[in-house]
Amino acid sequence: MPLVMIVTRDVADRYRGYLGSLMLEVSPAVYISPRMNPGVRSRTWTVLTGWHTTEPQGSIVMVWRDVNATGGVGIATLGTPPRELVDVDGLWLVRKPL
Repeated sequence: MPLVMIVTRDVADRYRGYLGSLMLEVSPAVYISPRMNPGVRSRTWTVLTGWHTTEPQGSIVMVWRDVNATGGVGIATLGTPPRELVDVDGLWLVRKPL
């Protein structure tokens, strides 16, 4: 069961309560779970996606270890992240909008 991290930005207060009930808030809007299994991770993301669909404000990024993904990191995003992630030859690079 890999570490999962979720970072939120400019989202409604209910996200904080929900994520705080499942994960440890190590810094404002940064949540981690050292042993979240894929089923719980998937259900958590389904809840966040549903809320964000009905109230599209801010952004959410979830990262976890995934040996089959680019760089060994699974990444899911909702909203407009402040940076764009680009897969270049199996490595994640960050591109800032101009």
